[in-house]
Amino acid sequence: MRQIIRILAEGAAQAWQQLMGNKLRSFLSLLGVTIGIFCIIGVKSAVNSLEDNIRNSLSKLGNDVIYVEKFSWGEDPGVNYWKWMRRPNFSFKEYEALHERLKNADKVGFWQYVGSKTVKFNTSNAEDVFFLGITEDCWQLFGLEFEGEGRYFSSIEYQSGSDVCILGYNIADGLFGQSIDPLGKEVSAGGRKLRVIGVLKKSGKDILKPFNFDNGVLVSNTLARRGFNVRREGGGQQSSLMVKAKTGVDLDEMKDEIVGVLRSERSLKPREENNFATNTLSVLASLFDSVFGVLNMAGFVIGIFALVVGMFSVANIMFVSVKERTNLIGIKMALGAKRWFILLEILFEAIVLCAVGGLIGLLLIWVTTEAITQAIDFDIHLSLGNTMVGIVTSIIVGVLSGLIPASQASRMDPVEAIRK
Repeated sequence: MRQIIRILAEGAAQAWQQLMGNKLRSFLSLLGVTIGIFCIIGVKSAVNSLEDNIRNSLSKLGNDVIYVEKFSWGEDPGVNYWKWMRRPNFSFKEYEALHERLKNADKVGFWQYVGSKTVKFNTSNAEDVFFLGITEDCWQLFGLEFEGEGRYFSSIEYQSGSDVCILGYNIADGLFGQSIDPLGKEVSAGGRKLRVIGVLKKSGKDILKPFNFDNGVLVSNTLARRGFNVRREGGGQQSSLMVKAKTGVDLDEMKDEIVGVLRSERSLKPREENNFATNTLSVLASLFDSVFGVLNMAGFVIGIFALVVGMFSVANIMFVSVKERTNLIGIKMALGAKRWFILLEILFEAIVLCAVGGLIGLLLIWVTTEAITQAIDFDIHLSLGNTMVGIVTSIIVGVLSGLIPASQASRMDPVEAIRK
């Protein structure tokens, strides 16, 4: 055990001497390892952070919700764009039909675009704010979260179409700032006074959401039809339906039931194709899986090329180091040092050199991810798992780059080595 510790200590000391003895040569040699680790772990960290964000968004929305829209998520938007655009928008009447006739549905939601309006509070105003008219169950289907003591519409407020609203985070911040509590205050929009009953938590970091509500205002669908002239039949306003299946209900069975009701409501003939699409988050998840795989592979390939260059550079350092210490190696062997002792000593020196390059790469990744997180308000993090992958990769590169020089040193003839 003492011999192993001595080998490690001497290897580390010699690696440090190599680094300090010729700083420029060491820097250029380790640059390949540093860039390689930066590429592989940097891309992996960015992709993992993006994937975590999307997975969290998916978990908030739920995997048992079917989104009924004009467009299919599983097809290229450009291929059948005009066919989809010609499809009719969804109506409140269709929502009522689904709500009443679906046997396997736990919740049914409907949202409708009300239009863009200017929202005012005292001397402050926010322009081009989008308004959505939503039904009672939408807050659970959307996974809405509120700041402070904010809340959703009560059943009475929804049924009566009360003049109340829910503000997106950015709208509330722009109108009231941090010093005024928006709850209970009245804002003006579209010629109406609306009392604020809730402010949504900032959703800017959540990539995968049906809507980014930060710059919007939510009102009840009843108020949208009563106070903002939104037609019950749908008309030209963008709209969508959401259906959450009961526990244990197969989504394909739920889809079939939805298709049956909507085809009946739209009087589609048996041979006519559906003029709507039923989408689930599993479709997006599978698409993202392939995208994440490609991105990870791209980072891996780029990093491997850089690591190969770095490996040859470190191997070159080790060959030079072995040549410079040939006499010393011969003396050690003459004094009884075993061949495996010399082998491990040189090998550990290469591992230390590559580990230093890898740690520099990881440090650069950490600095970069912190800077990007602060700049774009999106959490990119260097996880412990990716850090360990970077360290292990550096060690493997060190073993591969030092194996031949170490093997060459361990096979030296002591007498010949001392003469040199």
